[in-house]
Amino acid sequence: MSELFDEVYVPEAVYQEIVHNHAPRHYGKEELKRLVSEGVFRLYHVKNRSLVESLYGKFHAGELEVIIGAKELGAQVVVIDEHAARSLSKQFLLRPIGTIGVLILGKKNRKIAEVKPLLDILLENGFYLSQRLYREALSLAEEIP
Repeated sequence: MSELFDEVYVPEAVYQEIVHNHAPRHYGKEELKRLVSEGVFRLYHVKNRSLVESLYGKFHAGELEVIIGAKELGAQVVVIDEHAARSLSKQFLLRPIGTIGVLILGKKNRKIAEVKPLLDILLENGFYLSQRLYREALSLAEEIP
C-alpha cells in the first residue's frame, strides 16, 4: 500500500484489532507490526474521541477511526470494506476503496503480479467475498475473460 499511496496511516483501533486479535489464523498481524515499527505505516491516534464514541455501536471503532482520522488528517481516500461504513465515509466526503480495490490498483500499477493468489489467501483467512465479487475482481484485474 505504501507504494500506491503517499502516506498510509493506521488508526489505533485498527492496529489493536489486527495485532491483538487472538484468533489462531490472522493474516497480516506480523506484517502490520513490522510496517508500523519501521515507519512505513504511521500509527494515528484520533483526536475527536467524542465523535467516535457518539457513533460507536452503529459502526465499529476501527471503521470510525479510519473515517474520523482521515478527516483530521485531510486525507481523501480511505480503505474500508464494510458497506455501511463505506456509505458513512462518503457522507464525510471521503473516497472509500476496499481491500479488493487496493489489490486491483496494485495490479494495474504493476506492484503485484496477480490478484488471484492474494484473494485466495484472504478467503483462507476468513475474509468474506462472494463468488460474484471474486469473479468481478479477477475480471477487473484482467485475470479471466
